[in-house]
Amino acid sequence: MRLGIVIGHVVLSRSLPALRGTSLLLVEPVTAANLAARNGQGGGKTLVVADQLSPATGEMIGIVEGSEAANPYPAPTPVDAYCALIVNDFTFQDRNWQVNVQADLTELQ
Repeated sequence: MRLGIVIGHVVLSRSLPALRGTSLLLVEPVTAANLAARNGQGGGKTLVVADQLSPATGEMIGIVEGSEAANPYPAPTPVDAYCALIVNDFTFQDRNWQVNVQADLTELQ
């Protein structure tokens, strides 16, 4: 899982039936330097992330990538990145590059 900052939303005129109720976010992954600085900046290459939790622009989220990102959807669904949680707070230990995240985990219906 990586952390990222929501920088915008993608608007589609058409989508797959499996993605109904899903929004798409523009997310900038957070670099270690920006985690250490706690400056709210991303710094990584922007991703399009599937979402069902509705984070606001500027919020930090946890991103699951790869085949696991499609698990919340009926197979096959073309999702490579998914918003798994909204970060409330985190601690960053620079020496080991460890990040401890505090988040409210909302169960999806």
